[in-house]
Amino acid sequence: MGVAFDGTLTPEQVDTYRKDGFLVIPDFASPDEVAGMLRRADELVEAFDPSSVPRSIFTTKDQKRTSDAYFLDSGNHLSFFFEEDAFDESTGELRQAKSQSINKIGHAMHDIDPTFRAFSRSTKVGKLLKSLGMTKPTPVQSMYIFKNPRIGGEVSAHQDSTFLRSDPMTCTGIWIALEDCSIGNGCLWALKGSHTNGVSKQMVVDPQRRDGISFEGEYPAWDLTKFSPLEVKAGTMVVLHGENVHYSAPNTSDASRHAYSVHFVDGDATWDPRNWLQRAGDFPFAALDDE
Repeated sequence: MGVAFDGTLTPEQVDTYRKDGFLVIPDFASPDEVAGMLRRADELVEAFDPSSVPRSIFTTKDQKRTSDAYFLDSGNHLSFFFEEDAFDESTGELRQAKSQSINKIGHAMHDIDPTFRAFSRSTKVGKLLKSLGMTKPTPVQSMYIFKNPRIGGEVSAHQDSTFLRSDPMTCTGIWIALEDCSIGNGCLWALKGSHTNGVSKQMVVDPQRRDGISFEGEYPAWDLTKFSPLEVKAGTMVVLHGENVHYSAPNTSDASRHAYSVHFVDGDATWDPRNWLQRAGDFPFAALDDE
């Protein structure tokens, strides 16, 4: 086991990130942090009553289906999203156990839940982001991703800045493996250098109506054979430039692939009012330095 990473990037790591659009950092999260996040996710799922919320399905294949009010307000809450194949169409019941049916929890874990807030707003996360040039790193979205065995769905190739746009564009994602990730259980795949080609597609919501999603522009046809698989051990962090193109395939194995992800923007940038994610007036985004 390596020495825990304290958040300070070397010049070589910064250069790799600038060149590739992503950076892999083993042992960023300590074993205790990993165990704590796994345990807390189990507790949240155990306490969750599926009948208490709308049946919100997470899919990247038809993203207009995610435009329900539950999704659009999830930036203010801990919200639960099911896998596409979680429910039996004839009975409306879950096909498998609740714990195996959830795609993710989002999108304000970094502010609402003490365990995930402590990690997301840790000193080492702040050091990392500032070493990449952020002056006022501000977390805006967080997700606990389950990628459960045999049901964990595909996340198609995309750029995070499509969904989380600021002016200038400053979106940066941190993705922490909480279990070992392999090609079989749906690891990330990233396209080196793709962050240098701009973002040609934006997901938008009417700022006044807040009742639907549309897209402006289209992605090019990316060659999936050019992507690099990021097979990493639990505790590894992958830092993703907001304009890097990445995806994950379905989990076809018997092993889950839990991960925790947080997206940051620079607090000095202007948050796009047409972004789907908007905070309530009494729950503003807060920079790490505002702690």
